[in-house]
Amino acid sequence: MYQFIFNNFFRRIDAETAHKLVSGVLKALPPFAPVLRRFTQPHPALRVRALGTVFPSPFGLAAGFDKNAEEIIGLGALGFGHVEVGTLTKHPQEGNEKPRLFRLVEDRALINRMGFNNGGAAAAAPRIAKARRNKHRPVIGVNIGKSRITPVADAVADYVDSTQRLKHLADYIAVNVSSPNTPGLRGLQEESMLRPLLEAVHAAAESVPVLVKIAPDLDDEQIDGIVALAAEIGLAGIITHNTTIARTGLKTSDAEIERIGAGGLSGKPLADRSLEVLKRVRKAAPENDFVIISVGGVTTADDVIARLNAGADLVQGYTAFIYEGPRWAAKINRELYKRGWRGNV
Repeated sequence: MYQFIFNNFFRRIDAETAHKLVSGVLKALPPFAPVLRRFTQPHPALRVRALGTVFPSPFGLAAGFDKNAEEIIGLGALGFGHVEVGTLTKHPQEGNEKPRLFRLVEDRALINRMGFNNGGAAAAAPRIAKARRNKHRPVIGVNIGKSRITPVADAVADYVDSTQRLKHLADYIAVNVSSPNTPGLRGLQEESMLRPLLEAVHAAAESVPVLVKIAPDLDDEQIDGIVALAAEIGLAGIITHNTTIARTGLKTSDAEIERIGAGGLSGKPLADRSLEVLKRVRKAAPENDFVIISVGGVTTADDVIARLNAGADLVQGYTAFIYEGPRWAAKINRELYKRGWRGNV
C-alpha cells in the first residue's frame, strides 16, 4: 500500500512538501500511540543497555527528520527505539534557499542542503520536556550544531549555549561538526578546533553522555585522530556518520546530479562506506564503554545486523524511511527478533 502511495502521490510532489505532510501526521499520532504500540513495540529481548540507559531496540531514527522535536512520541509509536532530534542551533534559522531536498529514487537516496533549518534550542526545549514525561517515549538524543550567523571562531560558545539549555532533557547529546551544508562547519573536525569544542561541550553537559558525529569523507588518519581525541576527553562515543559530498556509483544521471547541485548524499549508496568507517572506528576505539552509533545506507534488518556484528552498539536510519514507509522500523525489529538477534539486557 505505501509503495502505491509513494509512487502515485509523494513522488509527484516536492520532497520537502511531502516531508511536511508526513510530519503533520506524526504530530497527530500521540493520542493513538497506545494502540499503535500493540503492533509496533519491539520485543523485550531486543533491549540494549548503552549510554547509561536502556534502549527498547538497537534501531533508531537519525537526526534530520524531526528537526524541531515535534514528532518524538509519534516516531516512537512506529517502533523506533530512539529518536535523535535536530540538528538544533542556538539561534533560530530558516536554513538554505529552497528547493533543498531531492530524491534520487533509482538509488534509494536523497541529496539535501537544508542548512540546519530549525526554530532554535530554546523553542525545542519545552517540546522535549513534554515528550520525556510520556512513560512510553523512545530514548531521546539531541543533536546540536553551529548557528549560521555565528562565526566559526565563536562556535564553542554557540554549542555550549545549546548544551546548557538541553542537557537536562537529553538522554545523550550529539555534537554535529560534519554537515556539509553550513559554511565552515566541517573545518571544526580539525584537531585544533575540535579539541576545545568537545572539551567545552563535555564539561557543560555534566553527566549527560556526549558523542561526536563525523563525516564519511575523512581519511583513516583523520578518523583515528578523532577517535583518540574523543576517548582522551572522555566522550561517550562517536556517531558514524553524516551525509557525504561524494557522488560516486550512482544510477541517477550525471545531468540530474549536476542539476541538483550541492548537498549531502544519504541513503543506500553509502552502505559500503558506512561499514568501512564503522570498522575503522571500532578498531581505533577503546575496548570498553565507548559507544558507536552507525548510520548510513541502512535499509534492511540484514543491514542492521551487519552493523551490530561489525561493532556498532546502536544503529540509525533515515533515508530508507522515506522509501519504505511507516511500517519500516517495526518490520526491522520483527526481523531482528526472528533472526535470533538479542540485546544485552
